[in-house]
Amino acid sequence: MGLAVLVLAAGEGTRMKSSRPKVLHTICGEPMIHFVLKSVRSLNPERTIVIVGHRADEVKAALEGVDFALQEEQLGTGHAVSTVEDMLADFVGTVIVLSGDTPLLSAETLQRMLDIHTSNEAAATLLTARMNNPTGYGRIIRSSTGAVQAIVEQKEATDEQKAIAEVNSGTYCFDKEKLFEALKGIDSNNQQGEFYLTDAIKVLSDGGGTIMACLADEPEETMGVNTRVQLAEADRIMRGRINEKLMLAGVTLIDPTTTFIADSVTIGRDTVIYPMTFISGDTKIGENCIIGPASRLVDCLVGNAVVIESSVVKESVIEDSAELGPFCHVRPGTLVKTGAKVGGFVEVKKSEIGRGSKVPHLSYIGDTHIGDYVNIGAGSITCNYDGANKYQTVIEDGAFVGSDTMLVAPVRIGKGAFTAAGSVITKDVPADSLAVERSDQTIINDWAKKRRQRKDISES
Repeated sequence: MGLAVLVLAAGEGTRMKSSRPKVLHTICGEPMIHFVLKSVRSLNPERTIVIVGHRADEVKAALEGVDFALQEEQLGTGHAVSTVEDMLADFVGTVIVLSGDTPLLSAETLQRMLDIHTSNEAAATLLTARMNNPTGYGRIIRSSTGAVQAIVEQKEATDEQKAIAEVNSGTYCFDKEKLFEALKGIDSNNQQGEFYLTDAIKVLSDGGGTIMACLADEPEETMGVNTRVQLAEADRIMRGRINEKLMLAGVTLIDPTTTFIADSVTIGRDTVIYPMTFISGDTKIGENCIIGPASRLVDCLVGNAVVIESSVVKESVIEDSAELGPFCHVRPGTLVKTGAKVGGFVEVKKSEIGRGSKVPHLSYIGDTHIGDYVNIGAGSITCNYDGANKYQTVIEDGAFVGSDTMLVAPVRIGKGAFTAAGSVITKDVPADSLAVERSDQTIINDWAKKRRQRKDISES
């Protein structure tokens, strides 16, 4: 018997007050539906079908490795599931239906629900939860024997039914043939005028089918995200899970509550992450690093024993024992080699900083190849842009660039060469040479004294 999974992602999500599809709102740096699909993939289904509707093209563009079905009119969850009947015509087995806005649902809970369903040969199995405040959720109606009879939506529930604490999570297992047969027996005779998937449970129950329930161990797993408040709560919970996993694997987080790390990030043992640090994308950090405080890393490869203090680093490679910051900005396409330093208030863009080289402070390095053991003096700038095109600067091994040097690209500083402080270098400098470009210094005696005297007269 096979397994197919249907992910409901067609709704507009009006309570989010957003033009973005609800399932693409992010938690911990990823669209929430990505977390749903990660849990689904662990079950190894034959088919995963995402049912799209509102802004369907945007949802499709954000997802890979799944099939799509289009619900052109949003006429309810029952109608959404019915749109895939033809796609599953040749499929035999179990169908899991879940929502794309339940990012906290774990793979373990899905597997437990599936096991209960298959071992009892059930027509349907519901994932339920007991909530302290069940407002907004469909209530589980059980018989005197405890069997599930029906699900009543909040809008349709009586006062007595609203007092029930056990709620429907919106996640189900169905026997495929029985599911689509039951959907033919539901109608839209309700306040919303929609076809509810929950009504199929009653049809199956009335027809004598076995309806099972799997009670979630943690009610938070079943939480749907419908508002920005719930989005923030889901982010907080997921962040806690990610941070706990990292700490148990040997990473030190000085303050987990103010550390923001995406699920896609990997970090080696004995690395220390300081507060107010944000790490996202396909970032990999080695062992024994110190990151933060107040740093941001996006899509970076960081080696071992690296220090990054109060800095922003994007789409770059930082090799072992390099030191960045404080307050530097490393832009995409940069390679900082082993033992190199990018210091305070330095910006680097699409450049290579060689082994042991130093750009200690107050510099801009753009489209530049810096060799090994080069020293860049404070306030030096590579002038890489003429208003129309970008040009490269090359600084060879062992060169020394004096403070406040302007290197006007394209230009090459030879191996072991020096530039004098305050120079504007427009021509290549041969190896082991000194380049000095300054106008003659002129002294005008008593100029400042006379200026002050003129100022005193004008103010009198």
